[in-house]
Amino acid sequence: MEEAKAYYHLPGLFEFYDLYSLFLPLFYKHREYFYDWCDIGSIYGAPAQCLWGGGRIGSGTARPRDALRLTEDHAISARLTLSNTLLRPEHLQDRECNALCALFEKEGPAQNGVIVGSDLLLDYLGQKYPGLYFVSSTTKVLTERSALRRELERPEFRFVVPDFRFNRDLDFLKALPGALRQKTELLVNECCWFACPDRKACYESVSRRNLGEDAAEHVCRAPGKERGYRFSLAMENPGFIGVDDIRQVYMPMGFSHFKLEGRGLGSAVVLEILLYYMTKPEHQLRVREEIYLDSSLDLF
Repeated sequence: MEEAKAYYHLPGLFEFYDLYSLFLPLFYKHREYFYDWCDIGSIYGAPAQCLWGGGRIGSGTARPRDALRLTEDHAISARLTLSNTLLRPEHLQDRECNALCALFEKEGPAQNGVIVGSDLLLDYLGQKYPGLYFVSSTTKVLTERSALRRELERPEFRFVVPDFRFNRDLDFLKALPGALRQKTELLVNECCWFACPDRKACYESVSRRNLGEDAAEHVCRAPGKERGYRFSLAMENPGFIGVDDIRQVYMPMGFSHFKLEGRGLGSAVVLEILLYYMTKPEHQLRVREEIYLDSSLDLF
């Protein structure tokens, strides 16, 4: 019987195009460098100044056709991160966002998807671009068990990304039927304060800024916020899911999909995350050298 696999959903389709242009050929040409029990489920992201964007202020500068071609070349699903939670009906007519969805719907051997945080946008995309699949965004910040269960049961979603604080609610996760476990995409390396009461407000602030509204930036109240995201700190987070956890706890429970955070980080940090989760320790230096020594990539 074929061994179960973990599928990673990687950050920065538009933001880290140059990094993935080097990493993906290496991953598929030298699979012996990487764990055989994992594969790439998708790469997600959004272009800069994307009205429907959410979660992070978009900074991706890669041309959409180039980003799409990169995933096509490796038969990887591309996901548009259109997780703005505050869209209004007038925003649905945005030409650039519609053109982006049309482009990603009609091209590519692997089906492409959209990460959404708004039911208004979900209904619109489902009618206008039925060739895309849909992922429920963690920006909804569903923190009640009953609310997450209802979200997982919605047939319009292929995947649901829970709030990272569900990662350690093993009683709840174990109680899910197998089909819902396969729809659950766990966010494994979040660095946000586990006790943060303002996570939803933080995402809404990003949504307002993406809409161009004159709104003050959310002021984070987390302890140690001045240090920003550090992977070493994420590893200390109570919600962190490490490689051993994936192999020894979550995969045996029937969970196969794991989302890596990192769109707002630099290429060097994202590479370290890819090395940790996907690369055998004895080959991490080799992969790091292959990437670092390519003079075309600005890692910092």
